[in-house]
Amino acid sequence: MGSYSIGEAINLLLEKSKWKPKVIELRMQQEWEEIVGKTIAKYTRNVYLKNKHLTIATDVAALKQELSFGREQLISRINEYFQERVVEEITVK
Repeated sequence: MGSYSIGEAINLLLEKSKWKPKVIELRMQQEWEEIVGKTIAKYTRNVYLKNKHLTIATDVAALKQELSFGREQLISRINEYFQERVVEEITVK
């Protein structure tokens, strides 16, 4: 058995546990501005991830439409950020 760094050990534990989706959701909420940019982050709220389905809320109709049309691009950006497929579907409310 090889030796692991603390970070590697934590990642292995998360991979084998049910906590990983919640950790990803929390990271996404905390790092939302870095992921989507200041403007989108400023006008969105209530970012939730469940079963690889991301729900985003906004009161700005134009942004809602833009996010809906750019859904696939946003999914790609998020998955690239996390370096794995964490989002497969997006709903904008």
